[in-house]
Amino acid sequence: MSLTATLLDPVLAAAPARPLITFYDDATGGRIELSAVTTANWVAKAANLLRDECDVEPGGRVAVLLPAHWQTASVLLAAWSCGAEVVGEPAEADLVLCDAGRLDLALAAEPAGGVVALSLDAFGRGIEGLPAGVVDFATEVRLHGDEFVPWEPVPADAPALDGTPAADVAARAAARAADLGFSASSRVLSTRDWSSREDLVDGLLAVLAAGASLVQVAHADASRLERRYETEKCTTRL
Repeated sequence: MSLTATLLDPVLAAAPARPLITFYDDATGGRIELSAVTTANWVAKAANLLRDECDVEPGGRVAVLLPAHWQTASVLLAAWSCGAEVVGEPAEADLVLCDAGRLDLALAAEPAGGVVALSLDAFGRGIEGLPAGVVDFATEVRLHGDEFVPWEPVPADAPALDGTPAADVAARAAARAADLGFSASSRVLSTRDWSSREDLVDGLLAVLAAGASLVQVAHADASRLERRYETEKCTTRL
């Protein structure tokens, strides 16, 4: 079973309509809320794009040069749906997913599978003027179906994160959820940026492993956090 299925399937079975990821960007004032079903649909669309257009298969390596964002969560889970391993170094990857600010870094790695660029725009606008061969995520992902069926099962011992098997990553996420006191009734306010593997596990994977709900804040304005904690009915924070 893929890491994505391990993390998402229990949430979809228990509370498909409940908010799973609520994303704020304090730099723009934007807010978007995704239920478990909506998240799964985005993951499926992204997984279809990665497999059908970028040839991401079990054993492939994907580098994700993106900030903490609901779309980042979608493409990470999409890569794992395909059976890919997420790696930290672009030079070690077959495919690199990046934002506009790290496009040069992604291209410099010359990944064999190419580069997918994400605008992370709240209104779904793409990135203009991309170099030839770079896939514009916002434009292409909408063309793909919101159901994903892998061509072959993803084994639990397949590497998922920096060489660690999917089953072990899931176990680590569950252990961290317990350490942090997360449960299915938790609503977690987080400003962690997922740049380290520890923050990725605590700030995203542990939340999913617990079946909890995430309120992720980018470019956090400290003066708004306490009020947001109250209005979003959060139970804990990172």
